[in-house]
Amino acid sequence: MTVQQCQEPGTATAGVPFGRAARELELKPREFELAVQLGHVRTVASGPGGRRRVPRDEIERHTAGSGFPDTLRTRVWVVGTAEGAELMGISPARFGRLARAGCFAPVRFYVNRYRAVVWHYLAADLVEFADANPELLTGRTPPALRTALAERQDRRARTWRARRIDQLLALAEGPWERAAVMASVLGPEQLADAVPDPYERAYVSTMRPELAHGRPNAAAGREVIDRVTLAEEPDEIERHRRRLTIALAEARAIREAPRPEGPRIDETPTAPTRATTEPTVTTAGPLANGADVTPAGRQAKPSGLRALWRRLRRGSMEPARD
Repeated sequence: MTVQQCQEPGTATAGVPFGRAARELELKPREFELAVQLGHVRTVASGPGGRRRVPRDEIERHTAGSGFPDTLRTRVWVVGTAEGAELMGISPARFGRLARAGCFAPVRFYVNRYRAVVWHYLAADLVEFADANPELLTGRTPPALRTALAERQDRRARTWRARRIDQLLALAEGPWERAAVMASVLGPEQLADAVPDPYERAYVSTMRPELAHGRPNAAAGREVIDRVTLAEEPDEIERHRRRLTIALAEARAIREAPRPEGPRIDETPTAPTRATTEPTVTTAGPLANGADVTPAGRQAKPSGLRALWRRLRRGSMEPARD
């Protein structure tokens, strides 16, 4: 079980700013960001505006732990297709088939200069999957998996969305915020249909969180990002709509959405405001995961693929304790 990232609404606890916390934990900014997203580093709301910080005792818990800083770095080590395949001992082609089938979820992505989506995966997830499914790593692809690959679309975006939503829900401090998280993966038409009240729709839209960080510098890049961040398949859309409906019911029971005085908002469904939540993504290329790059252009590894495998399997990936 990972450490919870949120606290009771309305409380504030002094803590360490993210930049200083990352330095003390010996993590690069993108590694620290991922550690927070995954719940490995606990944060609390502190000060006006709910800005989050890291409690001092959380930093001390990690720095005093066995294997610091390698243990925490290993938990947030991210790899691409080639390095992931090497780590699992399979070909990049087989790795790609398993990823497209949804066997393991990407943890982040970026859009390269050719407007192609480049996926990154947690090394720990790949090791766990390989240990649990050795039959999928050698020989012919099982018939059931071949059928799934033939019938399904690429599921990497879908599994990434599911993972990202769970991360954001863990940080949401109330039902309106949770509703905004669920709304963040619905397109304008789906959101207008799911939230017909214009005041509620506007309120939820202003709180929609960023699913991916950074900003594309071209309209074509935004179109690619929309295909990753917005649900497309009917069953996924319906599932998110049901969850949004539940969250809205819980939110209304606590308080209504703000309704400013004056003329009523036009009831005609329109595209929701996405000024603060337009899908964004890092487009920095090889440095998208915040790790060092070797002269050959590959991510520097903590101490080699085999060493990482041994470290993960002997328990350094044990969930953090409360």
